[in-house]
Amino acid sequence: MDTSEVQALIEAGLPDAEVTVTGDGSHFQALVVSDAFEGKSLVAKQKMVYATVNEAITSGELHAFTIKAYTPAEWEKARKLQVGAG
Repeated sequence: MDTSEVQALIEAGLPDAEVTVTGDGSHFQALVVSDAFEGKSLVAKQKMVYATVNEAITSGELHAFTIKAYTPAEWEKARKLQVGAG
């Protein structure tokens, strides 16, 4: 499984999301920004993303998977903090 396949799975499950996936073929990191996360806890957001790739995890196609999930407002704030830290 490659990054584009993981990204496609997430985008299919969360159609309004902005998705960026990086990784080396065995370890993947997903950055997901979606209005669907509004009012959800961190754990609930992660569960929503995991649900989109669950079949790939269960089959063993996808192994190590890290998620950063934000609402658009949270992502804007996080980006500003990153810029300010540099």
